Amino acid sequence: MTDKARTTVHFVGAGPGAPDLITVRGAELLKRAQVVIYAGSLVNPALLEYCPAAKVYNSATLTLGEIVAIVEAASRAGLEVVRLHTGDPSVYGAIREQMDELDKLGIGYDTCPGVTACFGAAASLDLEYTLPGVSQSLVITRMAGRTEVPPLESVESFAAHQASMAIYLSASAVDKLAERLIAGGYSPETPAAIVYKATWPDEKKIVCTISRLADAARENHITKTALILVGDAIEPSRYEKSRLYAADFSTEFRKASE
Repeated sequence: MTDKARTTVHFVGAGPGAPDLITVRGAELLKRAQVVIYAGSLVNPALLEYCPAAKVYNSATLTLGEIVAIVEAASRAGLEVVRLHTGDPSVYGAIREQMDELDKLGIGYDTCPGVTACFGAAASLDLEYTLPGVSQSLVITRMAGRTEVPPLESVESFAAHQASMAIYLSASAVDKLAERLIAGGYSPETPAAIVYKATWPDEKKIVCTISRLADAARENHITKTALILVGDAIEPSRYEKSRLYAADFSTEFRKASE
């Protein structure tokens, strides 16, 4: 277990893109940091304005070994390090492998959560993934690429549940993705959306159907840095109101009306 008293490395979620969507804690850690290693291919560089005096490294050009070497040198010098990941570090952040290396070196660390892209995308579209009577689950997944996906977590198996889905790291293969979603059980006319660089200044958001995903991506020249959302919650024709606020529903704080 990490010794929090010796923490010198903070894994920080940068949020989905907009620099003011980092958490207050994350911003404070950046301001204190003397060394920052940020995911330059995905993190908005405007976030580096929080740490103008820090020594900054772009992890897009580094290997795991090189990242660990930078952290080890900083730790030995008594410097505070922020490892700045896009969105939330726990979602496709490859943090476990970094933490395991730090454990071997006896370097302490902690994690500051962030807003992952699917929540930034939901805010941009003003949607609710978990509408009563429509969907009460959100599946966060990806298609297999250079990183394999376990067989029981295939797109088809998740599609069979008809839940809301947020599909990361798959914008370069939306034609194949659409085929697999339909093969799994979604209707071709199920609402879908492509959100490119959610919450960034150059954000694009396109609402369509699964059958139109490939055309929509092509028409808008989107091949990467985009999230695919699928499910009836994206454009609900009808849904049930929450019982929480119903006048005839009692809670710990309110009695039902007669």
